[in-house]
Amino acid sequence: MTAGTRGTGAVARTTERCGPEVASPEGIEAQTCVLTAARDRPDTWARTYYRNETGGELLAVLSLMGPYGRTVQTRCPIRAGDEPAICETPREPSRGEHSAYMAVAEFSAPANSANGRSSGNGGEIEGNGAEIEPLLLRSGSNSPAPADG
Repeated sequence: MTAGTRGTGAVARTTERCGPEVASPEGIEAQTCVLTAARDRPDTWARTYYRNETGGELLAVLSLMGPYGRTVQTRCPIRAGDEPAICETPREPSRGEHSAYMAVAEFSAPANSANGRSSGNGGEIEGNGAEIEPLLLRSGSNSPAPADG
């Protein structure tokens, strides 16, 4: 748990529950978390920490799934580079316990990027008409640690 201060001088505590750090052979590293800020009216959101060493642009879709079938989804353009970065969903008023939420980040390469493979049979068409290549990495807040070997 981390603590931070707000302008009122009150301490707002943020609880962060993360899955394991995962990596793909293509050079993407990620860890996905659910965060809840304890205030008068708590907020919950998802965050994925990532590094993209693939040499090309990617697209991340970050989903926060909560109680009562509520899902918030954000799309983040992922620039190439070895510097760590984050993608977050908007903060939403909490509708249950912190443990009732889970987050998943999915990383793929747009068909027209340097990472895009031939778009023949593998790509899917997104709602905006852009073709997206197959999934390169999935990272979850509730994922078990990867097995060694």
